[in-house]
Amino acid sequence: MSVAVLTPPVGAAAVSPPGRQPPTDADDPRDTAVVDIRMLGPLEVRVNGAPADVPGARLRGLLIALALEPGRVVPKAALLDWIWGGHPPADATNALHRLVSRLRRALPDGMIEGHTDGYRLLLAPDAVDAVRFARLVGQARDGEGPQRVRRLRDALALWRGTAMQDVGLPDSTALDAAVTRLERLRLTAVEDRCDAETSLGDGADLVSELTDLAAAHPLRERLAAALMRALVAAGRGTEALLVFQRTRDALAETLGVDPAPELSALHVALLRGELGQRDDRRRTNLRAELTSFVGRETDLAAVRDLVAGHRLTTLIGPGGSGKTRLATETAHTLPRDLPGGIWLVELATVGAGGDVAQAVLAGLGFRDAAPGTDPVRQVAAAVGEQAMLLILDNCEHVVEAAAAFAHRVLGECRRLRILATSREPLGITGEALWAVAPSVLPAHDATQGEIEAAAAVRLLRDRAGAVCPDLGTDAATSATLARVCRALDGMPLAIELAAARLRTMSLDQLAGRLDDRFRLLTGGSRTALPRHRTLRAVIDWSWELLTDAERTVLRRLAVFSGGASLDAAERVCAGGPIAPGQVFELLTALTEKSLVLTEGGCAPRYRMLGTIREYARDRLAEAGETDQSRHAHLAYFTELAETADRHPPHPADLAADHDNIHAAMRGALAAREPRESMRLAAAAGCGDHCLRSESAV
Repeated sequence: MSVAVLTPPVGAAAVSPPGRQPPTDADDPRDTAVVDIRMLGPLEVRVNGAPADVPGARLRGLLIALALEPGRVVPKAALLDWIWGGHPPADATNALHRLVSRLRRALPDGMIEGHTDGYRLLLAPDAVDAVRFARLVGQARDGEGPQRVRRLRDALALWRGTAMQDVGLPDSTALDAAVTRLERLRLTAVEDRCDAETSLGDGADLVSELTDLAAAHPLRERLAAALMRALVAAGRGTEALLVFQRTRDALAETLGVDPAPELSALHVALLRGELGQRDDRRRTNLRAELTSFVGRETDLAAVRDLVAGHRLTTLIGPGGSGKTRLATETAHTLPRDLPGGIWLVELATVGAGGDVAQAVLAGLGFRDAAPGTDPVRQVAAAVGEQAMLLILDNCEHVVEAAAAFAHRVLGECRRLRILATSREPLGITGEALWAVAPSVLPAHDATQGEIEAAAAVRLLRDRAGAVCPDLGTDAATSATLARVCRALDGMPLAIELAAARLRTMSLDQLAGRLDDRFRLLTGGSRTALPRHRTLRAVIDWSWELLTDAERTVLRRLAVFSGGASLDAAERVCAGGPIAPGQVFELLTALTEKSLVLTEGGCAPRYRMLGTIREYARDRLAEAGETDQSRHAHLAYFTELAETADRHPPHPADLAADHDNIHAAMRGALAAREPRESMRLAAAAGCGDHCLRSESAV
């Protein structure tokens, strides 16, 4: 680090009281020289970036004595001791004065200030690497976790070799003591850093470094302990026992003492198997992602805050909305000072009647619970009082079991936090929810810049770039990208499947074929879960988890365009085994399961994403209910329009259902039902013009 020299103001007294700090910049704005003194290795002096020559061992010794106390008066007696030790010259005071004069010529003017009883180097402390090193080490003791490691690494990076290795003053015991003190502080800082990194789960990475240090300093018990912990983290417990034996023998032979209680306790814990034997190098089983995380910055910040403030957070949303990726990306941004680590447990492979706790044990790297034992209790014992984050991914098919597990284990492990992903909430008191919505789409009147800035378009362009690097950047290309994203509702998985198709077709061809999206979007990753390899499989998974009554209401709801009021849904979706009074509860269940969206306040409307609506229409046709539902839809909106016509002003009353009325008329015309079409058109105030428009459509 370079710091400006602080020169005394013009006319200042030649003598200043001992211990006075150097003047501040406000005392004299004329300071221009930037000086850097490095002594943690070969001595280097730089003035304004250029090396300055300080020849001779005694001159260097004088500079070091002053630089170790920057801004403070160093007594002449102390300087004499530094330079000549116990053998000062006959005229020591004049000899010191001559040395100071030579040093002044080597440094910028006014840098050395004379006082009655000594001399002062006008230099800010951080301009001296040894002083800065000591400050950083002291600050590190007040830090925790990654901050402490960072400060210690910054401090140790200042070292370039043995301190003052090219300053030869054989009679200077003061210089030797300073070197010894700095080297001991350096070694302590290394021990502190190794302890801090081991506590963060990085111990296995330190084995090589600690092995060399322990060999060089066989009597340093902290180094031996750090090496033992690192070996255990790397799964080399036997070697850790040998380290203890060597250290114990060295202490006995050299000092005639036994190991300290701390090292002995570590040895006993290792013998008892109380130190983990598995590789906790990263304290996580999260994999590094192969693709960038695009367009979810706001979600990421919000979920991180929820995890910090709540012990159970659940990400809910429809299949393919990116819940798992958001959960893992959030985990990657969390502080690494979680002694228990961050662990992802994938529940997708657990059967509907499977054991969630057993899956968690496997995710944590433990063996299955022994027959007759309680796996939840074993999980609680493994977690204990450690601060840990557990990610329960894909809970929807085992939601009851996942809720029971989370409720119990959170009650027993006070520092555990759970981040769950599911298509519906776990439903536990204290659960914080975050709805993972599709990526933001550009507005229909957006400019090209606004289109390219939209999260959905950014994601499509990012993924398309991997298979189609020459994708255009013109306005027409941007408009087509926006059209594709809108057709896919901004769903991240659908967008990624669409991008993969650009390997074999153009962007315009892709956009033109999205009417048959379920047949088109089938090229998912071979390593993905089977239900994430095609767009249809994503929704099939949710469909299979529904009850028969929920499936009936979902497929009948597909007949609506632009959403439905509760009254409309009760009229159109009821029938057969579904009574009108049941529809509200079934809509609520479908909303909880992220298949139906609600909009509005006091009078909510229910709608589906376009992709889910298309899927539900196919299921409606499979059930042979298309005409039945269409007729119910037509009858309801004809009655609604006629009622509004008798109680004007009706246009405002029908505005929310404009799309439904037009869809009903289109359906009637397509089915060659002109009388029903004209009746609805007349009631809705569309007249012949509306009918001609619908016929054209």
